[in-house]
Amino acid sequence: MARTHPPLDPELAAVLTVVHEHLSPTITAEDIEELRANPVFAVPDEALTRNGTLQLRNLSVPGPAGAPEVSLLVLKPVGLAPGAPILYYMHGGGMIIGNNRTVAGGVLDWAVDIGAIVVSVEYRLAPEHPDPAPIEDCYAGLLGTHGLATEIGGDPNRIVVTGASAGGGLAAGVALLARDRGGPELLGQLLMCPMLDDRFLTPSSQELDGEGLWDTTSNMTGWNALLGERRGGSDVSIYTAPARATDLAGSPSSFIDVGSVETFRDEDIDYAARLLQAGVQTELHVWPGGFHGFDGIAPQAALSQTASATRSAWVRRLLAAG
Repeated sequence: MARTHPPLDPELAAVLTVVHEHLSPTITAEDIEELRANPVFAVPDEALTRNGTLQLRNLSVPGPAGAPEVSLLVLKPVGLAPGAPILYYMHGGGMIIGNNRTVAGGVLDWAVDIGAIVVSVEYRLAPEHPDPAPIEDCYAGLLGTHGLATEIGGDPNRIVVTGASAGGGLAAGVALLARDRGGPELLGQLLMCPMLDDRFLTPSSQELDGEGLWDTTSNMTGWNALLGERRGGSDVSIYTAPARATDLAGSPSSFIDVGSVETFRDEDIDYAARLLQAGVQTELHVWPGGFHGFDGIAPQAALSQTASATRSAWVRRLLAAG
């Protein structure tokens, strides 16, 4: 079958060829244990603190009813004045891998450059802890962050939820939960290539087979681990799969971006369009030739630099206005 997706950016295509020598674009349930043991998830303190530029602190807050406490990793620029904005971060990993130490480098850049506190939440992973454990952990972490905001030097009224991939989907779900449960009023949501839809309805959700990163099979693996037999059916909440939400009014100011060569492309474009139609101030970028997570894997590539600068500019404008 002829390729149906746009071509990869040439610079990124060269990087991806090397990446595929070490990491398959296709992940099955049998791969989860080995992936979790990958040293890439054992991020050292030196990397998180930017060699002492950021202070690291581990905190725990009450978890969902009947569940364990939720761990929060707090990263705060040294010498930051009280009342700083808070970036509440949810890590990626398809709901099946990763931890609160796998913070996107760009988020740490914002903390240093803009003067913000990063709070990265540790949520339980599927399949051992299926839905609604991950989203409820993230919401409990938001409530705890809001309650601790002043203690950690932040402003409880200036919280931006953000995440990449599965974390982007969780951030969108947390924003909807905060809206519907009368939780903290959020300043914004920054969703990087978010994982939003378990139904596989769009062309992009089905067009990558053994290509890019996080292809159709990988996405099936993640959603099946989270939802089991409920995946694609009627019994899935809008907080777990935010693309299912029919009313997005009341969402915070939003930024969504995604590569043109990735599984989540169409659902992300649709979500941004529906936020706009609901009257929500929304910025959308589709990066031409970008594969899933390209900016983290090839941060020096020209397209990665543009994406990073664009996100940073949005955060700056949001914080200046808020």
